[in-house]
This record gives sequence, structure tokens and C-alpha cells, in this order.
Amino acid sequence: MNPYLAGIGLGLVLLAAFVTMGRGLGASGAINAFVAWALSLVAPAHVASRDFLADYIGDGTVHPLKAWLVFQVLGVAIGAFVSGLLAHRVRATVERGPRATVALRLALAFAGGATMAFGAALARGCTSGQALTGGALLNAGSWAFMISVFGGAYAVAWVVRRQWR
Repeated sequence: MNPYLAGIGLGLVLLAAFVTMGRGLGASGAINAFVAWALSLVAPAHVASRDFLADYIGDGTVHPLKAWLVFQVLGVAIGAFVSGLLAHRVRATVERGPRATVALRLALAFAGGATMAFGAALARGCTSGQALTGGALLNAGSWAFMISVFGGAYAVAWVVRRQWR
């Protein structure tokens, strides 16, 4: 797909989210809501004592998984799966370069994901929430987040690039 058309399409999806839901896109909030809900089942006092987690639980009148971001993330996953089925791309595989073993590829993917999750927790939002929504709203912190993400990616790219050659 043409990346410019994809960018325009993504912008239109973001605009539609603002118009229909009154808020932008994000993903880490759904994970946080799930973690807060699951943790509240086994350690409710711990969740109640942490403002970050307690905000997801609220006053108990609304289930924490009835959040906009939870449904958005589920929709993205279902849509991606259906798209893969329609394009005949669904199969179990680990994409990797000729030098990388499956274990190394999975370790690098886990390390990258964990680093990104840590950064999202520090920034109080993931790439989609900070870069797409916050960037569209011209939030200075979101732009600092994006610059940091791209700077970090370029800084470590030469280390992992040779695994793909």
C-alpha cells in the first residue's frame, strides 16, 4: 500500500475517533485496564492503594473492561485477523533474518516490546496514544515522546540491523 494513502487513511480514522467517541486512539490504556482488573481480582487492596491502578477501577459502578480503548484494541486485533484471512497471510511463523535464530529473534522482539512498554508507562501513553493522538493535538510531551522513540530506534538500529542481512 502506498504509505501516503495509508497515512491519510490513518488520519481519517483518528478524525472519526475524535468525532464519534470524543477521544483519540491508543492501546496501552486497554492493557492497563486489563491488568488493573485482573489484579483487582486477586489483590483489591493493592489496586485501591495505587492511584494509577485505582483510576482504571473507578468507583465500581462501571466494569473496567467496558472502556473505549479495550473495545478499540479488540477491534484492531479482530480486523487484523480478518484482513490476514482474506489476504491468505495467516500462518504460524517467526520472521527473521538469515543470521538470526528463532530464539534470538524472539528475545529481541521481547526486549523491544518490554522497552517500549516501559517507555509507554513513563510517558503515560504508548506510540498510538502519544504519537497519533497527542501529536495530532500538538502536545509538546507527545512530540518529545516521538523524537525519543525515533532517536532510540536509530541509536540501536545498527546493532540489530545485521540480524536481517
